[in-house]
Amino acid sequence: MSEETWHQARLIPTSGISGAPEQERRATSALLAVLSIVPDYSRALLSAVGASAGKVATYIEVPFDLDEQRVYPDGLIRVKRGTREWTALVEVKTGKNNLETPQLENYLDVARANGFDALITISNEIPPVPGQHPTAVDKRKLRKVAIHHWSWSYVLATAIVQKEHRGVSDPEQAWILGELIRYLEHERSGALDLDDMGPNWVAVREAVSAGTLRANDKTAPEIVSRFDALLRYASLRLGQRLGTDVTPILTRQEVANPASRASSLLSSLVTTGELAGAIRIPHAVAPINVVADLRANRVTCYVDVGAPQEGKQTTRVNWILRQLKDARPDVRVESFAARTRGAGAAELLADVRENPKLLAPDPTRDIRSFRIALSVPAGSKRGRGRGAFIDSVLDTLDTFYGEVVQHIKPWTAAPPRLREADRGEDVAAELVSTDLSSQDGPELAS
Repeated sequence: MSEETWHQARLIPTSGISGAPEQERRATSALLAVLSIVPDYSRALLSAVGASAGKVATYIEVPFDLDEQRVYPDGLIRVKRGTREWTALVEVKTGKNNLETPQLENYLDVARANGFDALITISNEIPPVPGQHPTAVDKRKLRKVAIHHWSWSYVLATAIVQKEHRGVSDPEQAWILGELIRYLEHERSGALDLDDMGPNWVAVREAVSAGTLRANDKTAPEIVSRFDALLRYASLRLGQRLGTDVTPILTRQEVANPASRASSLLSSLVTTGELAGAIRIPHAVAPINVVADLRANRVTCYVDVGAPQEGKQTTRVNWILRQLKDARPDVRVESFAARTRGAGAAELLADVRENPKLLAPDPTRDIRSFRIALSVPAGSKRGRGRGAFIDSVLDTLDTFYGEVVQHIKPWTAAPPRLREADRGEDVAAELVSTDLSSQDGPELAS
């Protein structure tokens, strides 16, 4: 390892400390050092916020003058390619510390005054909708400067995916990126997992169970927001293990207007007691739907799979059973027949394995699709650990993908086969006809 690279690598601490200002300083120093050293990783993070590929330079605690006072953003990133430059200020929070509106607005003013392109914030806050910032700022300050947010979970997941799955071209740089991963995974680094459903979780859950929750309850929107944040965290966590981009599914309206998503979830929570969402995994047979029923105290993951379009009904059932050979017996399988409404035939996988006809009660109606679901008791605790709601969602999703979804391939029709040429010696004499046919070739002139 070169002396210069080793000197830069020493900026990466191997253990965290508890003091918040020093903790944030070390976290900022570690991340920015790696961004300047490992191009593969810096491109993965910075391309998503508008920076073009180029040489990355980073700086810590650069002083700026603003309204006769001196301010110190945690960092500055500059990407240069030819004559073009892209510059962003960086503000970092660790642990339970949240971003503050006055501070961010000051840094937006600094960025605008200096002609910088963006402000990047990093904290343990996970916004419920991708692209939405967790802290409200005056939108007038965003006319010339963009604001972007990275959660520490996103920073860590991107590092792991880059190192373990996409690869780093230089061995020394791969080692340095591994040191960043080791640092962020340390319990005292200040980069925390999602570990709390909020102080109002128990009260809202009990109100849902009692049927007393109302849409104007001031505590309910926080639970809705944290559930969407949980889906985003679960997507990052699963994508980190799979080495691909796993993302929550949102409609165009929800992306353009995040308030519509929150309003829809709140209405569902009040009327049915359910919180629901879906995540997309590249090349999986279908999106995974996640439903938390707070009245029934259940967490359910399910996928909808198209059935084969040919063959007997039991043949179609056996097709899906073969792909569920590794699934646990309490997985529920439901079949939906063509030209019918309402619920289909639903049975536990253990029973269908014994008698596939349970999912084909009417042999005259073609099965058009299957719904495969895993439902388990939901945890009630607001934090993490045994009996916690967050862990019940994460564990159910991991189990369902590992035992069910990753094994299912969509049905495709077999290609048509060429018919073998007829052989005269195989045809009985009494079946031979001398009449001309359209299947005969042209008659040769004598």
